[in-house]
Amino acid sequence: MSRHRVAVLAGDGIGPEVVEASLPVLDEAAGLEGVRLEWVHFPWGCDHWQETGRMMPADGLDLLRPFDAIFLGAVGRPDVPDHVSVRGLILPIRQAFHQYVNLRPMELLSGLPPVLAGRGGAPFPPESFRMVCVRENSEGEYVGAGGRFDQGSPDERAEQLSVFTRRGIERVARYAFHLADRRSRRLLASATKSNAWQHAMVLWDEVVEEVAQDFPRVTWRPYHVDALAARMVSHPESLDVILASNLFGDILSDLGAALTGSLGLAPGANLNPERSYPSMFEPIHGSAPDIAGRGIANPIGTLWAGALMLEHLGAPGAAARVEGAIRAVVAEGATLTPELGGRAGTVEVAEAVRLRLGDAGGAPPPS
Repeated sequence: MSRHRVAVLAGDGIGPEVVEASLPVLDEAAGLEGVRLEWVHFPWGCDHWQETGRMMPADGLDLLRPFDAIFLGAVGRPDVPDHVSVRGLILPIRQAFHQYVNLRPMELLSGLPPVLAGRGGAPFPPESFRMVCVRENSEGEYVGAGGRFDQGSPDERAEQLSVFTRRGIERVARYAFHLADRRSRRLLASATKSNAWQHAMVLWDEVVEEVAQDFPRVTWRPYHVDALAARMVSHPESLDVILASNLFGDILSDLGAALTGSLGLAPGANLNPERSYPSMFEPIHGSAPDIAGRGIANPIGTLWAGALMLEHLGAPGAAARVEGAIRAVVAEGATLTPELGGRAGTVEVAEAVRLRLGDAGGAPPPS
């Protein structure tokens, strides 16, 4: 039996609820495939910040480095500024561990009420909305460069600098093209805004075009990010792999999740493709303080993030079991959380997924 040590950062708000409900499901899926997961919990987040002034200890990165993966619930709370919580935990991990790919699948699952309708008024069929966003995750708009000047004066200004490097763009573009080349449709859309950002986005376009030359089987084109957002709504069937910068990918993937029915469904993976550092897996939703403690948070995004983690850890069979069980539970429609029109709670949904892990034919659909 193979064994993997996973650091668990349940975090804040609904984070502990969705993580606690998900761990037994992932344990069982892994065990069915001869894999053992050893969870090590770290109580970091906003409570830790209130007690110590830090979201994680000064040696937090050193403590995380030896693990095979990191499993994150959610970070943030209304009484802690967002820039403190995010920059105190998530961004340092992503940047220090060179998790330069943020992988965010966006899929319309059978059984959910339709969000989009085609030109004839009929809902888009589920197979027409199956995208994945490859978001650059370590530089771009989120590097934190800049500052505030002349604070409190009428001339106060803030400067937020985005930093794009040839190396950073090339490595994430190459990952995205490799992914597109392995998928059946071999389509890639690159999000840009080079008509307005004449330095950073022009470099982005140039490097993406250079990388594309190495992937002749992939059909690709650049889209201005606003036009791409509109296309996700009006013609989702025309998109497959989306390559985007840190900010653009963050926004587009949240839009994609909303179009599938709920941010609570969407998983995310912060990947270090070279595996020289641990990768981190999380649902893309926030800490949802308005429903924290009520037991109604949707665990599917967390479970799906766990499936991405199992895949990354070399257990594709276990990942397929989790994804197949998620699809089965959603298609049945009897055990859904309130934001999807159901009445089930967090634990009930997770348990329904667990009970379907052993079903035959639970593999994910073709890409």
